[in-house]
Amino acid sequence: MSFFGKFRRKLVLNGKFRNYLIYAFGEILLIVIGILIAWKINNLNEIRKNKIVEVKIYETLYDELRTNLNVIDSAIVRYNTSRLSLKNTLHYVGLEIREVKQETKNVIIGVRFKETSLRNDALNSINNTNKFEFLENDALKGLIAAYPNEIKIFKSQENKIENIVENRLKPIIEKHISLADMLPENEESYIQIKTFGAQSNYTSLLNSRDYQNSIIDRLLQTDIQLKYAKSLRFKTEKLAIKLKQELE
Repeated sequence: MSFFGKFRRKLVLNGKFRNYLIYAFGEILLIVIGILIAWKINNLNEIRKNKIVEVKIYETLYDELRTNLNVIDSAIVRYNTSRLSLKNTLHYVGLEIREVKQETKNVIIGVRFKETSLRNDALNSINNTNKFEFLENDALKGLIAAYPNEIKIFKSQENKIENIVENRLKPIIEKHISLADMLPENEESYIQIKTFGAQSNYTSLLNSRDYQNSIIDRLLQTDIQLKYAKSLRFKTEKLAIKLKQELE
């Protein structure tokens, strides 16, 4: 820099003011170009870092969605099995006690609810933090932003089914049926309760309006949930495909 300073002073002292201006302008231009190059390099580094973060977000979310697809597939199978069992139960209404076979008893007693455990850690991390700013694809951002509501609808309907099972069906069944019927046959440790315990009344249960209404309500809610499950699966797969395309 001292060399350039001496050169400028020499030009001024020699009266070459025009040459001095041209030189000064060139020097300023070089400085500006240097600043722009440095800015561009820094900007490219930021873009590279953001792209790394973006790819990591997509990879994590893609893995989560693939897991959820398997979970939803299992849930759809479970809902279809439940619908069949509930329809069969309605066919038992009006049976006499002699007509209630052990297989029928097992279906009636085997009332259970299983929660669908969907993963949403990666999804929540994106929607509840500043990670959205790293995503470049606007269409994909829209799908990601809308997806939590699909899970919410699915979960809300599943909660309705759980409420029917836990707060309506089970209490009605236990009012008429002895849970001793669920104990293994021919085991000495259970002979006493099976022989002298309160006996089940399947006819009374099957003819109970509360029981019938609970079964029908669960069947109707399961039909609705099955539609939600298929819709959620479609949208999960659609989002997973979009993510895979971004990763390729």
